[in-house]
Amino acid sequence: MKRTTYGFLLAGTATVFASGAAHAQTAAQSTTAGTTVSNTASVTYSVNGTTQTTNSTTASFVVDRKVNFTVIRDQTGATQVNLSQTGAYTSFKVTNTTNGTQDFLLTAYQTGIVGGLLTGTDDFDLTNLKIYVDSNKNGTYDPGVDTATFIDELAPDASIEVFIVGDIPSTATINQADVALQVIAAGGGATGTQGTALVPTDLNLGNADNTVDVVFADGDSDGLGVDIARNGQGWAYASYAIGTRNVALSVNKTALILSDGVNAANPKALPGAVVQYCMLANNATLTAAANGVVITDPIPTNTTYVPGSLAIGLPGGTCTLLPTITAPFTGSYDTPTNAIIANIGTVIGGGTVAVSFRVTIN
Repeated sequence: MKRTTYGFLLAGTATVFASGAAHAQTAAQSTTAGTTVSNTASVTYSVNGTTQTTNSTTASFVVDRKVNFTVIRDQTGATQVNLSQTGAYTSFKVTNTTNGTQDFLLTAYQTGIVGGLLTGTDDFDLTNLKIYVDSNKNGTYDPGVDTATFIDELAPDASIEVFIVGDIPSTATINQADVALQVIAAGGGATGTQGTALVPTDLNLGNADNTVDVVFADGDSDGLGVDIARNGQGWAYASYAIGTRNVALSVNKTALILSDGVNAANPKALPGAVVQYCMLANNATLTAAANGVVITDPIPTNTTYVPGSLAIGLPGGTCTLLPTITAPFTGSYDTPTNAIIANIGTVIGGGTVAVSFRVTIN
């Protein structure tokens, strides 16, 4: 009897030889979550000297989602602000290192709120606290332009700026406010629609070949200084600091003899002469305004105030103001104290306001 030999390939092993340094993959180079990976083995054998071939069944699985990202403060030091400033912002950067496009949910916290900072160094909270995403990607908060409140469809390895925006109180004794940004990974897939927070599925036993498992691969803090690996959350912190406590406000005062009743061309300081005093209040600090500015000027001895001569306004380089008070300024001659009171209010950074009045020499 002739013996027939069947040459079936039942199982095998693969040996891979590699040389050179290993290179870390970026998220964009990693296989995208949801990609189906299929594999079919080929089989050769012979029957009575005749070569035959067949294939194995196909084994398939889908690539799971490896969720990871970074969130950092994207500025040097604290944001320098002034009292009563509106729309002050701190900057953060979120980078998606997941092997797939993601949405991210954003929440802002201040000291004293669960999940916020516990540094104990700040002494005020901002009002009207908001979070906005850098829609036009210019790295600067633009009111009315940057209006998105969540990160929408951020591609692998892509980064985007996030701003915490708020108003600074007017309290004179405040110094610093701390804020925290919490970022939570969410599902993507629909542009303009906020995804829901992802829930890890890799905690279940086994692996479903046809299901995209969600695997948290981050190792960020929980916001309270405790490291919790694989929670799908990231935190970053920033501060606002009151930067300017004083400005270079100066008042330059001059006197000009307008008339003396004797000399038309070159009037002198004679009894009965009319003298105009001019005061130019200048704020040489460009980055901060002087608020609540009030000038009080006693009428000099041996002179009499000329009724209705007080003028307050923005000068045209000199103090040639008509005797009028323009809004928003107010002022008056105070009879009991025999003084001029000029309520200038705010002198903006680099701005100048003029005050003038006239007296006659007794």
